[in-house]
Amino acid sequence: MFGRRLIVAAATAVLMAGLGACGGEGGGGGTGGEDPGAVTDVGRSDTGTVRQAAPSPDTVSGLRDSVRHLAKKTTKATRPHLVKKCTSATRRVRHTERTGTGTRRTTRTWYTTERYRTCKKVRSGTETYTRTVRSQRWCVSLDNVDGDTAKDDVWYQVARATYDEARGADEHTRMEFTPTATGC
Repeated sequence: MFGRRLIVAAATAVLMAGLGACGGEGGGGGTGGEDPGAVTDVGRSDTGTVRQAAPSPDTVSGLRDSVRHLAKKTTKATRPHLVKKCTSATRRVRHTERTGTGTRRTTRTWYTTERYRTCKKVRSGTETYTRTVRSQRWCVSLDNVDGDTAKDDVWYQVARATYDEARGADEHTRMEFTPTATGC
């Protein structure tokens, strides 16, 4: 009974492997020998004309509307001041020594005092420090984002170089960049 199941399982595996190999060879798979992991239909359309590949989903384009620079915002705050406090202590250490063999074996035991220090951080008042409330941001606002006329005045946080480029450009100049975040 077990041998029959094993034979049926092996035959099924061979049959599936054979069908899988035939499926991708232009017969019914439709890929025409292309890599199954490759991106297909990029640059093709039904009319036979070549389409442009879509830009990266992270890239946005539109008409420059305005720019904004938000400076770093900080405030003074307090936190516990921690100091390192060490204490010295001693402990008794036991030592043993064995000499001889057989019936003449002896064991000598003696004790010594060992000094050690333990350190830990303890709170000792408070300290004042500068806390960052908002990091520095460079922002650009676009109209007609990705060609959609309904998407106007959309703010994006950008790198300093992109901000400088947008600042020097005229209003309603077409720009394309990769934002670091949305909103401002």
